[in-house]
Amino acid sequence: MMKFILPIIIILLSNSFYAKTRKIDTLNKFSYSELKNTFYGYDDNSKANQAKLIANYYLQKAKKEKNILQIAEGYNLVHLNKDFPTALKYIDSLSIISKNIKGDLYPARIYIIKGNLYYKYDYLKLALDNYILGLQYAKDQKDEKQIAYANLNIAYLNSYMGKNKEAAKTFRYYLYNAKNFSESDYNQMLVSLIYCYIGINKIDSANILIREGQKSPFTHKNEYSLNQYLYLSGLSSLKQKEYKNAIAELLKPYHYFSSINDNNANNVLFSLGKAYDGLKDKEKAIQYFTILDSNVQKTNNTFPELRDVYTYLIDYYKEKNNKEKQLYYIERFLKVDQKLDEQFKYLSAELPRKYDTPNLLQEKEHIINDLENRKTILSISIGSLSIILLLVSFLYYKSKKTEKKHRKIAQDLIHSIEERNFETSTAKSDPIQIQDPEQTDIEDKTSKTTPEEVTQFILQELEVFESKELFLRKGITSASLAKSIKTNTTYLSEVINTQKGKNFASYLNDLRINYALNRLVKDRKFRSYKLSVIADELGYNNEQAFSLAFKKKTGITLSIYIKEIEKDNHN
Repeated sequence: MMKFILPIIIILLSNSFYAKTRKIDTLNKFSYSELKNTFYGYDDNSKANQAKLIANYYLQKAKKEKNILQIAEGYNLVHLNKDFPTALKYIDSLSIISKNIKGDLYPARIYIIKGNLYYKYDYLKLALDNYILGLQYAKDQKDEKQIAYANLNIAYLNSYMGKNKEAAKTFRYYLYNAKNFSESDYNQMLVSLIYCYIGINKIDSANILIREGQKSPFTHKNEYSLNQYLYLSGLSSLKQKEYKNAIAELLKPYHYFSSINDNNANNVLFSLGKAYDGLKDKEKAIQYFTILDSNVQKTNNTFPELRDVYTYLIDYYKEKNNKEKQLYYIERFLKVDQKLDEQFKYLSAELPRKYDTPNLLQEKEHIINDLENRKTILSISIGSLSIILLLVSFLYYKSKKTEKKHRKIAQDLIHSIEERNFETSTAKSDPIQIQDPEQTDIEDKTSKTTPEEVTQFILQELEVFESKELFLRKGITSASLAKSIKTNTTYLSEVINTQKGKNFASYLNDLRINYALNRLVKDRKFRSYKLSVIADELGYNNEQAFSLAFKKKTGITLSIYIKEIEKDNHN
């Protein structure tokens, strides 16, 4: 998921005082609460300068009065409009001064605030670690509100990972059950829930909530929120393949978010590109994807859908035979993909371990406490949970074992190819051959009727067929090959069966897969192509046919093979 939804800020937000003060020189008339409410009235980038003035005044006022609690709050307000390194320094100052504040608000609040900062600047691994620490301290302090903030922010990471169904449960629960949250918090939960619903194709529910959000008083007085709902409406139309409607709805939020330098402009750019692609207008799609790439380079803020953007750009310039642009976007793809891959690996491993498993164990404790006087039901529950945990452990062990086996197969293949390529650099050698485990010995079962001179002629032609890599052409059949070498299918099939030890289909597949294995090791660009492009270059009609042939021949998937090549190259 793209980072369209924003972290919940752990302070009560309000815009009620926004209209009461616009002149900074009158700030000394207002209380801390009024100043804070006014600050959050300027809650988008178009009024960042006003927000900075209020935050700085708030901190100066607190320091002058030596009010430790409000100094801490001042550091929090100031950091929200600073660049990343400066913001971290203010949070560190907040951490130091909060040690002298009594109560249970800190240190949980520190970690959640820091997690939000890391999330904002796309350091998702650090964001998760800080949210987990904040959640642990909040639970120790039994602070339900901060527990809610931590759970909501972790739900954003789940949604980023594509786990929109799980994230939607969290957003829905707090939207309808949480108490004493600000209007801004409730609005952000609603926006987040809508986004998840669109992601899991619950379009009717999403559209109902979009209309509800657009009618709310909060949205009417908040331009940022209004444009969020316009974007969601456009995204819903895009999901329903109503491309013209989607473009009409997306253009306004795009201009708005671009005008305030907000990262949501990138999300809208992606959707606009997809909408124009849906209309078969490649030039327009390329225009928006190119702007998106330029923005991503400036901010280094990534999201998973960028992979689709770069493969689209690569394919487009390949069609145009523009090698320079093609190479440029391949390099961009590899850079972005590496960052996304690192974040996904960490989050996919650590979210279950640090968040899901502790929640499961906590749920188990609640079950035990609730059923303390109902021992029979308790035994059944514990037994069921143990079976589930054992089953999960077994499946995990089995998957790891299978993964290890497949990696070993891939590594053996790669090393065999590298050794063979080394040999061919000094002496001619036949292409590497990998025995199909399901291949049977056909020679013994076939009577030889082809004259010897015909056999030798066909073998010579097959050698030419292999050396010139004619097997990469689409639509090759035994009949078409027999015709091209001026023989008949009976002789050709018998020679391939008796001399190659396989039928024609296996012979053709083996040549293509062996070629693919070798080229993938040597050609970095080839490895970056989409599966459909690789299949097409190898002569297959579709990617499914290629995937099946590759798995049958090697015993592993193409993705595992490529991953091991990349790993081998980095070592």
